[in-house]
Amino acid sequence: MADDKSNAAAYWKANVRLITGCLIVWAFVSYGCAILFRPLLAGIPVGGTDLGFWFAQQGSILTFIAIIFFYAWKMNRLDKQFGLGE
Repeated sequence: MADDKSNAAAYWKANVRLITGCLIVWAFVSYGCAILFRPLLAGIPVGGTDLGFWFAQQGSILTFIAIIFFYAWKMNRLDKQFGLGE
């Protein structure tokens, strides 16, 4: 019984760590690159516009979609690691 609780706690800790990492990346790309660092990224041309504007319009959305697939892949591996796979 104690082993099940420690296993569940380790699983939950790994899950929260993964979610936190994904949210940090998402916030950095969405808020940092699109708003805070836009003046620094203004000189880098991408598709006829600057990189900061591209992140604000498309880059943050594409990054969010990539994070979704990354999270699903990592959670499948985490489930298998803790014996919760399908």
